Amino acid sequence: MRRLGVCALMMSLCLLAACGGGRGGEDADQLALDLRGRYLALSGCTARLELTADYGERVYEYGLDLSYQREGDTTLTVTAPEGAAGVTARISGDETFLEYDGASLETGPLDESGLSPMGAVMLMFRCAREGFIAESGMEEVGEGDALLRFTCRDPEAGAGEGTEVTLWASPETYALVRGEVSVDGARVVGCTFEDMAMEMEGTEQDTWTEHE
Repeated sequence: MRRLGVCALMMSLCLLAACGGGRGGEDADQLALDLRGRYLALSGCTARLELTADYGERVYEYGLDLSYQREGDTTLTVTAPEGAAGVTARISGDETFLEYDGASLETGPLDESGLSPMGAVMLMFRCAREGFIAESGMEEVGEGDALLRFTCRDPEAGAGEGTEVTLWASPETYALVRGEVSVDGARVVGCTFEDMAMEMEGTEQDTWTEHE
């Protein structure tokens, strides 16, 4: 999968734009910067995901176990549906393959860049670390509860243009709760994150759970 421009920009290029919400835009901007620092220090992660890939005429839903490594291979093992359980997507460099009983199968592209459903998870992590944050704000999810919500896209594109990644995270722990990838305004991948165990550079492993 080619590295998308939306996630190839360095932190120095990040300009944050306030975007409504229950708490002030300045609070959301600072939270987004704090989250970025946390993910820049992230060396590894495990989590359970529920992912939906929408190809228009075809929609696929998966349960996944994630083992993410910033340096080295990252694996996404299918836990549902039952018939596909055990299939593993192994991401190494720019390539993504499904592996089962010694066989490999490409996952198939979701956009012109060759984005795959499994590769979209890696795209979310890259955007958390270094994507151009075009919008940020707080989104209420229950009585007195709110999530940090921010959208990354190419700085020269407007809302709904090109590839966009929107992430929701706990403002207390910075754990990812939800993620979406959209292409020209249409959502192609959506996922939820649960039971994230994070390993930071120079620290012991922290366990983050989903936002209730």
